[in-house]
Amino acid sequence: MRLHKFNVLYRSRIFAIFLAGMGATVCIFIMAQGAQIAPSYLGIMAPFGATMVILFALPKSPLAQPKNILGGHLLTTAIGLITLYYWEVTPISIAISVGLGVSLMMLTNTLHPPAGANPILVLSLNVSWDFLFTPVLSGCLLIVLFGWFYHNWISRIGYPLRLKP
Repeated sequence: MRLHKFNVLYRSRIFAIFLAGMGATVCIFIMAQGAQIAPSYLGIMAPFGATMVILFALPKSPLAQPKNILGGHLLTTAIGLITLYYWEVTPISIAISVGLGVSLMMLTNTLHPPAGANPILVLSLNVSWDFLFTPVLSGCLLIVLFGWFYHNWISRIGYPLRLKP
């Protein structure tokens, strides 16, 4: 009887919501903690908060898959950096960068909505090319690794999606 109650709780919507919130909390905490350990490490950026929503609330979504998280964030950040390097920061350069990012994510099948903010972030903060590696690449790798661990060992949902042959 006690095991049945535990199974009912484990499968409940409330427990799933709690687990998703805890997963996002722990993942962001680990990323934010990096700055405390190594002050030169900038391992977090605002779009990662939106990535948490997709990864932990909708892990079976194509938008939450590693290819989309990595590809979307890297591609749109690179577009922002190229724009920053070759063009003056203006409303039109910001708008074109975001639009180009959306189009290229769709073209490459790496659509990840939080990554749409990356060109705006890059252009408004005037970051260097190092930003592509830290926080973007390092953060994405940590997110995907943590998502894999969390969804395979904690939530038991399984991650990433396995494509059917």
